[in-house]
Amino acid sequence: MPNRLANETSPYLLQHAENPVDWVPWASGAFEEARERGVPVLLSVGYSSCHWCHVMAHESFEDETTAAFMNEHFVNIKVDREERPDVDSVYMEAVQAATGQGGWPMTVFMTPDAEPFYFGTYFPPEPRHGMPSFMQVLEGVRTAWTGRPDEVAEVAKRIVRDLAGRQLDYGRAGVPGPEEMARALLQLTREYDAAHGGFGGAPKFPPSMVIEFLLRHHARTGAEGALQMAADTCEAMARGGIYDQLGGGFARYAVDRAWVTPHFEKMLYDNALLCRAYAHLWRATGSEMARRVAVETADFMVRELRTSEGGFASALDADSEDPVSGKHVEGAYYVWTPEQLREVLGEEDGLLAAEYFGVTEGGTFEHGTSVLQLPQDGPVVDGERIEGIRARLLEARGQRPAPGRDDKVVAAWNGLAIAALAECGAYFGRPDLVERATEAADLLVRVHFDAAAGRARLTRTSKDGRAGANAGVLEDYGDVAEGFLALAAVTGEGVWLDFAGLLVDLVLDRFTAEDGTLYDTAHDAERLIRRPQDPTDNAAPSGWTAAAGALLSYAAHTGSEAHRTAAERALGVVHALGPRAPRFIGHGLAVAEALLDGPREVAVAGHPDDPATAELHRAALLGTAPGAVVAVGMPQGEGAGDGEFPLLAERTLVHDLPTAYVCRHFVCARPTTDPVELARQLGGVRP
Repeated sequence: MPNRLANETSPYLLQHAENPVDWVPWASGAFEEARERGVPVLLSVGYSSCHWCHVMAHESFEDETTAAFMNEHFVNIKVDREERPDVDSVYMEAVQAATGQGGWPMTVFMTPDAEPFYFGTYFPPEPRHGMPSFMQVLEGVRTAWTGRPDEVAEVAKRIVRDLAGRQLDYGRAGVPGPEEMARALLQLTREYDAAHGGFGGAPKFPPSMVIEFLLRHHARTGAEGALQMAADTCEAMARGGIYDQLGGGFARYAVDRAWVTPHFEKMLYDNALLCRAYAHLWRATGSEMARRVAVETADFMVRELRTSEGGFASALDADSEDPVSGKHVEGAYYVWTPEQLREVLGEEDGLLAAEYFGVTEGGTFEHGTSVLQLPQDGPVVDGERIEGIRARLLEARGQRPAPGRDDKVVAAWNGLAIAALAECGAYFGRPDLVERATEAADLLVRVHFDAAAGRARLTRTSKDGRAGANAGVLEDYGDVAEGFLALAAVTGEGVWLDFAGLLVDLVLDRFTAEDGTLYDTAHDAERLIRRPQDPTDNAAPSGWTAAAGALLSYAAHTGSEAHRTAAERALGVVHALGPRAPRFIGHGLAVAEALLDGPREVAVAGHPDDPATAELHRAALLGTAPGAVVAVGMPQGEGAGDGEFPLLAERTLVHDLPTAYVCRHFVCARPTTDPVELARQLGGVRP
């Protein structure tokens, strides 16, 4: 019999709707029920593509005995962290403060006032490796709740007091300058893995935002070491098992230093960020590898994550059905044995594929299987032959049971995808990618954005073309604005600049304190035990740094001092954290590089149908100057409508030819009609 999750829209919650646990969604009624029954709340937080979430669900939440105990002694709340990042953030902060680590599934025991008093992540069904069993934890919490209620209450109050004292104020830290950027680069150099690329040890996550910082730092300063770290890391990842060598796209992370064995789920945000990073690496270096990976990753997002409504789904699961055993296991869709290669390709091509993709008899993964990769010492082969092999393997893989897909559309991550697809389409002559970006942007405006006077807001998620119930958080506003700004630059359609302006104005109105401090939730959002506020960049840009980037770009487009001042205050966090923890403020560092460079404002004035306008526009988009903003269209007063791009105001044509203007810090370079000269002005490196 379905529990109280049956009417939810989140795929993750619906995965638990048939559990014998009487799960309820996060809502005030759940806490009222706990208060009436005199029992604590068990909060379980996860997401649909989380492997260990599935494991704990199978071991414990599907077990009748465990479920009966949970139902009798707790009110059990299930939360999809992707729908409610605010709830996840607040309680994850408590988990990390108490245990020194975090992760998902997250398990939190709380009072009926939502005050946490005991924490954990995954608990096994029996004691293992020093961990108690889940039933032992449940029994221990019940005993403490009934036998030592005053002690439990005091612990909960103390935790809430400690969290309340963590409010951040980086607005007074000052604007980051060249010294902070140099110190951040030095710290990254110390943490760089020279043997395998990337930073730190295992597990190793793709450092997409740090790569953006390194590329921008090189563009501004000419630091070759920064470019080399970015390029070598990108090549190592592209050769590794973390990259899908058949279908394109990246897995969430690698469990080893060398990028060989991935944790197989594929997230939209990772692929959007990495697609853009590889495209920018190509823009800086002309690398064929970077071009190939950027295009393949863009095609992966469109092919496997695009929904019928035009948005992009959140993720693909790590697990799928093993065609041999019939069990759901991690990586079954992606791994191969030499015998499987020979079955598909025949003896000769099968042997070549095994050598080329690093598939061994012993295997690089589990049970003698291997993840496809491109070893450095692989054979030199005919490119067309390898492409044929790759196509045949991809077709054969398509016959396997596919991983599940989380179909909910998250506004923030779609904003990241819009930016990546729009730029890839422009760089690589793929207008179809620009069209897919525009369709996703249309969906966000139609379904996610409510522009009603007095209550304008962005909705966090949608599914099947219907908006969800949860309000957008700061990252949604920042990332969607970023996507719209990129789309405006590529298409020359000023309406996307207007929409971005609405979003950044809402950031100032609803997410910013009087002293300039940013919060992850709006002023009128549901009150939790603490108002969430996390400026660090982890898997995706934090709301804080995403908003800073959008504010800065919008200010460059419009000349708005209010938006630039807000961006500068937000970047105080980079001044404070950049030199000490650059790996965890990568997007903030990239935005700070744009601030230091200007950012440059590029206006391309000319008729849209004139090929010379297109050449100047392309040169503008391919400039490496950090964070440069681009406007293209007729000069104001010559068919530009209401002057949708302020940068085009009073931009005359030189000798009646399409003309480009590059300005920064209230100073403009000489107008040019020459794409080569425009490229020189946007090269990024100062003489």
